[in-house]
Amino acid sequence: MKLRDKVAIITGAGRNIGEETARLFSAEGAKVAVADFDEGRGKAVAGAISQGGGEAVFVQVDVADEDSVKAMVAATVSAFGRIDVLVNNVAISDNKDIREITLAEWNRTIAVTLTSQFLCSKYVAEQMIEQGDGGAIVNIGSTSGFQGRSRAVAYAAAKGGVANLMRALAVQLAPYRIRVNSVVPNKIGSPVGREEFDPSRPVPNLIGRAGLPQELARAVLFMASDDSSFIAGENLVVDGGLMAMMTGGS
Repeated sequence: MKLRDKVAIITGAGRNIGEETARLFSAEGAKVAVADFDEGRGKAVAGAISQGGGEAVFVQVDVADEDSVKAMVAATVSAFGRIDVLVNNVAISDNKDIREITLAEWNRTIAVTLTSQFLCSKYVAEQMIEQGDGGAIVNIGSTSGFQGRSRAVAYAAAKGGVANLMRALAVQLAPYRIRVNSVVPNKIGSPVGREEFDPSRPVPNLIGRAGLPQELARAVLFMASDDSSFIAGENLVVDGGLMAMMTGGS
């Protein structure tokens, strides 16, 4: 097992990528804090893991609120005694262009998608440093952070921030043996903030299909485990080859 006896917090673990990552981490031996704002979804995932023989607790959290994030860290330590892995998965999208979006919508998207990763990383890192034996932080980015979009201006800005926040965290936390990396998906599972997932929808990538949440979860596991022990400050792109393609002609 790649995460035997490790303790992991996964934000947004009540559905989609977060849920599949929580289930996979548990199967690989981790004790999992299923962190989500949605109590029903979070408890369902934690309950399913526990019924399957794993160890999991639900922790309700608003990742954009500092006190709530502090409470999440404290609840996880209370349940499992320590924290070894953090997966910053939560995000929302505005799906608007610059002329449509309001300041309130911009601020909320930045808060949930980018500031949350700062807050969770800050307080989990403090716990890891106190423990004294390192850890791993994996941020979920997006190809939207590397390309312009006709829609979702705040989301693109936030995910661009995620990419370089990760690099700054990697540099600053390396002395404490905390590795920080990002996994960068494109069109995996249901769209951000939506319920529906149509695996047959056309997607412009080299694989010719949308990605599955389980596929991204395996990449997150790689970055969280000792399999990636010599990787730090890296954006691992898991996009079916989209970023390798030239658009607008040959």
